[in-house]
Amino acid sequence: MFWNRTKPANVVERRRHRLSDGRRIYAIGDIHGRDDLFAGIIDRIRADSAARDAANGKAAVTIILLGDLVDRGPQSAEVVDRAIALGQEFDDLHLIVGNHEECFLAALTGSERRVRYFSRIGGDATMRSYWPADEDYDSLCFETLAAQLPRHVPQAHIDFLNAGEDLIQIDDFVFVHAGVRPGVPLERQKVHDMRWIREEFLDDFSDHGGLVIHGHTITDEPDIQINRIGIDTGAFMSGRLTAIGIEGEELWYLRAEN
Repeated sequence: MFWNRTKPANVVERRRHRLSDGRRIYAIGDIHGRDDLFAGIIDRIRADSAARDAANGKAAVTIILLGDLVDRGPQSAEVVDRAIALGQEFDDLHLIVGNHEECFLAALTGSERRVRYFSRIGGDATMRSYWPADEDYDSLCFETLAAQLPRHVPQAHIDFLNAGEDLIQIDDFVFVHAGVRPGVPLERQKVHDMRWIREEFLDDFSDHGGLVIHGHTITDEPDIQINRIGIDTGAFMSGRLTAIGIEGEELWYLRAEN
């Protein structure tokens, strides 16, 4: 489902937001198991950053993954592998935990109930991506899946996902998976809201203490509003993965698609 929202006519224009000199940020929207698109967007980021270095001088690059690396698409295990490897290339790499990472980690506790729920929200594709090719995944009951799943997920993947953050604020920009609760200071936001909130955040046009860059809610194009920008373009079903670049007061968008 794609959401369509436009700015109300009575909302004042966006204030200017700025990133400190010498910094450049790329934030990547919800990947959802599409490692092919993830590889493509990283290639575009490399090329874009190199071109900007050549034109404007070298900047310190930060990569922020906005969460929902896993589920729905077929290559969740490969996506997490690639995300971990990026830490060897980019000195400043951050993962924000999405609601799908939350459910994946819960499913790894061995709870049959949590595995059932995880499967319903797209986790079946994630579990398949970790399952050995020589085992008949389709013949397994939920009780067996719950018992065996933890042994098929590398500890390095579990550690990486567990080390993720919920909110990052850099200068005038706030990065979060789903959004923030309007009227609540950033330091008092609840984890559930940052990973799951939707309408209360999307329908609010007040200043949240910085320009919020988020994923979680799918739109056909980047959802550019006065107080937030959503960059989840539904990679798993649209074949389009979006990233936003930020340097100084400039904002731009990159896309990988097939």
